Amino acid sequence: MAATSICKICEDPLVVEVEDEDDESIGPQTVPDDLELGCGCHFHWQCLLDQSPDVAISLKCPSCQLLLAENSAGPSATNPFLQSTSGASILTRYTNEGGIQEGLDILPAITEEAYLEANPQARPARAFHVMCGEGDVDGIVDLLRDIDQDDKEREEPVLSPAQLIRYQDPLANMKSGLHLAIEQGREEVVWLLLWIASPLRTDAFPGPLREIAQAMGLQRPDTPPSDDIRALKDDRGRTAEAIAAEREGPWATLLQAGVLHPGSS
Repeated sequence: MAATSICKICEDPLVVEVEDEDDESIGPQTVPDDLELGCGCHFHWQCLLDQSPDVAISLKCPSCQLLLAENSAGPSATNPFLQSTSGASILTRYTNEGGIQEGLDILPAITEEAYLEANPQARPARAFHVMCGEGDVDGIVDLLRDIDQDDKEREEPVLSPAQLIRYQDPLANMKSGLHLAIEQGREEVVWLLLWIASPLRTDAFPGPLREIAQAMGLQRPDTPPSDDIRALKDDRGRTAEAIAAEREGPWATLLQAGVLHPGSS
């Protein structure tokens, strides 16, 4: 067996088994899973991802310890996963069932996994942001309900629904779910977030949306101006209203009505 045919971490062959989703009668199929770093060491994708906390800071191969990327910024004592990777990249060659990807930069994935490993409570918040960007209203509602239920049952610290809604992602320029919904043109999500996290008066919402919210059992919390989701700013100092103004067309009506303006009611 060639030296490059096994993973440097688990020492298993560089393949994984996958199920045929279309035909359950067919047994698991073996497909390639070979991530080659610039140093020449090979890993399974997940095996390397499991080493993220160390790799994100050192930028070294976990096997041979060769430096994989320059780190011009240097580590941060307060948040090393975010600052140590500025301007850096880890280019790889990844072979899987989809083919070969040359020059694949895995540092963003490594950085994200390292951050989530150190901040596990942020995992549902990242999922929430994905849903906001994709316009998955039902998924958002279900997630918030699940979090609310879990919050009552768990003893370890977790983000409350209110914290989740206002979460700002340090891996995505400190944007909130509202920022992302505006960027991706997800108007239904924007209205949903305003419904549950702003002091905007109820009669400012479209009638059909109020009916849907009531049918889904979404009660409006009493949101003080200090907790207004519209007041959150990304790392460039932009509110969601500012991002909407940059895109103008799709959000012209809401901008003219002042619906996105922080503090408006």
